[in-house]
Amino acid sequence: MPRLLLAGVLLLLAGCSSLLFYPQKGLPITPERAGLAYRDVFLDAADGTRLHAWWLPAKAGVEVKGTVLHLHGNGGNLAWHLGGSYWLPEQGYQVLLLDYRGYGRSEGEPSLPAVYQDIDAAFAWLDQAEEVQGKPLVVLGQSLGGALALHYLAEHPERRERLHALVLDGVPASYREVAQYTLGTAWLTWPLQVPLSWLVPDGDSAVRAIARLEGVPMLIYHSLDDSLVPLSNGVRLYQAAPPPRVFQPTRGEHVHTFAQPVWREVMVRYLDDPQGFVGLRRLAEIPDPDTPQ
Repeated sequence: MPRLLLAGVLLLLAGCSSLLFYPQKGLPITPERAGLAYRDVFLDAADGTRLHAWWLPAKAGVEVKGTVLHLHGNGGNLAWHLGGSYWLPEQGYQVLLLDYRGYGRSEGEPSLPAVYQDIDAAFAWLDQAEEVQGKPLVVLGQSLGGALALHYLAEHPERRERLHALVLDGVPASYREVAQYTLGTAWLTWPLQVPLSWLVPDGDSAVRAIARLEGVPMLIYHSLDDSLVPLSNGVRLYQAAPPPRVFQPTRGEHVHTFAQPVWREVMVRYLDDPQGFVGLRRLAEIPDPDTPQ
């Protein structure tokens, strides 16, 4: 059995970029469950793939401060990730929450580089949406969504020039290093964690792209307790990012950041002044990722 399992791991790793995505079809809930106004949006990627998203308008009676494009992590679909942005409409931010190809009600199968067409389609929709015009545009990338956003923006300077800010939450700096970390936590794969991790593609990893985002203000959240994407990932991204950037350590599970009101407040305050905000901790207090917390 161990040999068969190991063979299965090797075959899976050989699947390359498909390993990055764990989509679920169907939507178990809608924003209505959270008492939110919303509408379904359908987009067409450049290759004709039909995509689905939710549009969450700012709460009625609240002044619109801007628009957030929310790019979620690699598991489930947008229904699973509503917790990352459901709170923004009440703060005056309208949200486009995108499902990549193969997720939820979106057609196709997710893979790199095809998924970048999905992000491009979301930006194209925002270009045309009347309610977005003249308002600050923010990208919120959580976990894999943040890594995808960094690579996409590095390749599309015309898009990053329009951004008011980029908010990253629990983003892996390197796909390969996170794979090695995960393989090292299981007794079966621990002896082979290095050679197996080298089968994971790393060319699109966030740390390779982030230095190219000159002039884009960035708020980088990462939890000291993150057991899926270790804290060292967030620290490395902060160190590689050009200014202006802020590193904000948090507590709690992977990308459960906005379950805590304090981190929601940090993001709102940051978006009021991305150039001047320095976070709740001084930059000199960035934790050493190699020191137990």
